[in-house]
Amino acid sequence: MTTELRRLRNYINGEFRDAADGRTIEVVNPATGEVYATSPLSGQADVDAAMDAAAAAFPAWRDTTPAERQKVLLKIADAFEERAEDLIAAESENTGKPLGLTRSEEIPPMVDQIRFFAGAARMLEGRSAGEYMEGMTSIVRREPVGVCAQVAPWNYPMMMAVWKFAPALAAGNTVVIKPSDTTPASTVLIAEIIGAIVPKGVFNVLCGDRDTGRAMVEHPIPAMASITGSVRAGMQVAESAAKDVKRVHLELGGKAPVVVFEDTDIPKAVEDIAVAGYFNAGQDCTAATRVLVHESIHDEFVAALAKAAADTKTGAPDDEDVLYGPLNNVNQLKQVSGFIERLPAHAKVEAGGHQVGEKGYFYAATVVSGLKQDDEIIQKEVFGPVITVQSFRDEAQALEWANGVEYALASSVWTKDHARAMRMSKNLDFGCVWINTHIPLVAEMPHGGFKKSGYGKDLSSYGFDDYTRIKHVMTSLDA
Repeated sequence: MTTELRRLRNYINGEFRDAADGRTIEVVNPATGEVYATSPLSGQADVDAAMDAAAAAFPAWRDTTPAERQKVLLKIADAFEERAEDLIAAESENTGKPLGLTRSEEIPPMVDQIRFFAGAARMLEGRSAGEYMEGMTSIVRREPVGVCAQVAPWNYPMMMAVWKFAPALAAGNTVVIKPSDTTPASTVLIAEIIGAIVPKGVFNVLCGDRDTGRAMVEHPIPAMASITGSVRAGMQVAESAAKDVKRVHLELGGKAPVVVFEDTDIPKAVEDIAVAGYFNAGQDCTAATRVLVHESIHDEFVAALAKAAADTKTGAPDDEDVLYGPLNNVNQLKQVSGFIERLPAHAKVEAGGHQVGEKGYFYAATVVSGLKQDDEIIQKEVFGPVITVQSFRDEAQALEWANGVEYALASSVWTKDHARAMRMSKNLDFGCVWINTHIPLVAEMPHGGFKKSGYGKDLSSYGFDDYTRIKHVMTSLDA
């Protein structure tokens, strides 16, 4: 008996559609390794249709008042709460994430973030009008940029979609968003939810592969391209967008240093760092992946972290005792496994280092010690449940090694010495520095990095501002 696959569809101009040429992609549940759905493999005709719809809807949406857009976003937030169980089920099928953790750790912040941007819609700031030239009054207008082409990643398909569409819609833009080809289900459901609330054409979803995303970015209609993804993908987007001088918003890779000094409360630090490193199978650009620990406590810390890893459980979405589910796809499993297989002779696997089970893409919580600064696993993003440990001798060396990678998204410092924490937070070259914690995010504070981690901010008023443009208007007082 053959189980019929679910059929996911694009959402364009207020209606669900197959790809114009009928092509599809198989979608795999990473917890089982089995195909459960098909989604459209959108081509140029689909991209044209979505962009035309968003462009046609833009003038009317742009001209709504901030109060009207706030009401719409608040309705969307309420609808997300009402459809929470449907969203959780879709996201778990997308990613294999634990149902309970998705319910507690993703739905509440997503709803809160939408409500934050609903408020931000009414807080457009500009300098007051004034006379900076005799007989002339200047005012500053803050306007939406236009149609936004947005590409979301597979590690947090729902939440990253929220981070993109919420500020864009709040500012008066229209959206064409593409989920990853491996995780389209929850974004298609989001289209169903939002489509019942916003005018047609304001919010559009295109499913497809990297060629679909490339066609979106290269399309002449969007004024802005936003992507959360790999450094390579971000560089390609920036290059493509440069051809017609599109605005670009990039949130790319990370390799977060976790600097642990000798006065740290070791049991608490280990507990918190293990959660921050292994949550979501380490598939988080801000994950606590790269621990640098003072040599005086190195052995004790490594032993405790290895035990924490051994006690960390991965498994099926309906298992309430697991911290994380599978890696997202078979290629990601190969990537994570490859890092461990290529470890240099001086490295030591203290815990994990292997696939778990024969079904799905599960990987054990892993700790690797004995590493050098130029080792591949230190310099490159693993994006899996792997924590590396290096031993440093003093603050200067810790800072040098922490900054000594091409990524600059997030970091943390663990110490009871306030002055040292302040020095480190000043000198760490990362978009976020946590002190005695790692990974909490709030809607009011910006998230985004430097260097090859990209540019632009998600969340906060800074993230909202990224979806606006500034216009100077000067008028003669003599007219």
